[in-house]
Amino acid sequence: MSSPDSGDSRWPALPFARWQDTCTTLHMWTQIVGKIRLALAPMVNHWWQVPLYVTSTGLTTSPIPYRDLTFQIDFDFCRHVLTLSTSDQRRAEFALAPMSVAEFYERTMALLRDAGIDVDIWTMPVEVADAIPFEQDGIHKSYDADAAHRFWLALVHADRVMKAFRAPFIGKVSPVHFFWGSFDLAVTRFSGRAAPPHPGGMPNLGDWVAVEAYSHEVSSCGFWPGNGGYGKAAFYSYAYPAPKGFENAPLRPREATFDSSLGEFVLDYDAVRASSEPDRMLLEFFQSTYEAAANAASWDRAALERNRAK
Repeated sequence: MSSPDSGDSRWPALPFARWQDTCTTLHMWTQIVGKIRLALAPMVNHWWQVPLYVTSTGLTTSPIPYRDLTFQIDFDFCRHVLTLSTSDQRRAEFALAPMSVAEFYERTMALLRDAGIDVDIWTMPVEVADAIPFEQDGIHKSYDADAAHRFWLALVHADRVMKAFRAPFIGKVSPVHFFWGSFDLAVTRFSGRAAPPHPGGMPNLGDWVAVEAYSHEVSSCGFWPGNGGYGKAAFYSYAYPAPKGFENAPLRPREATFDSSLGEFVLDYDAVRASSEPDRMLLEFFQSTYEAAANAASWDRAALERNRAK
């Protein structure tokens, strides 16, 4: 991939075939960092204490409690460094460059040890087939800095549009957050009603984890940067449980489709990127697929949406 101009803020090209190896490596690196947060942060419903968040330079854990201090770990995809900073003003970093998952794991844990932070994590990756423990993974070692930068810039755009979509919903709604297990950015709206137990079945992930994640009825949307079983960068939307007739609801924009193999609505990232009004197109997709779920499942939309007539 050629480097975008430093001042170019447009939706970047993100052809998955050209950055797949870097994507796979970054998936493992974010799992390592995310599992550090998981090990130390107090439990929040639906595992909201574990994701990462988009920043103006990359992804962050946000502050993690440790004894009487906090610390955070940041991926900077502009300077291409991983940074550890603490509330007692310590700071350390190392360069993001081609290295194995095993080396990244050792270097990250060394940053923590040097800062006096003692934490153990389960080193088996989750939600991926054929997983290799982090400390044994010498296979995944790609880091294309330009591709990582483009990935981050796509997240910046997806994050700001998803936050605009989130804003008028006054019912229970998740933050816009990056789940390192599935390697996607997501925001989830809740009807307020309990859901049937989720069947689980994800690799290296206890079914009880999915039961907690989907304990209540949801309409969720998000962004895959190329993974997710779709084979290219795309936006998605799904409901759990999926109400009867959900997949046949009218959609906007016309480029959106229902993928029966995934059980989700999808909109190609490239269609959004090519649009003269990408934000509007994406908001139409999120809104129409939310309406498909909410209407089919008889959500109390008057109580859940700001400025909606009762």
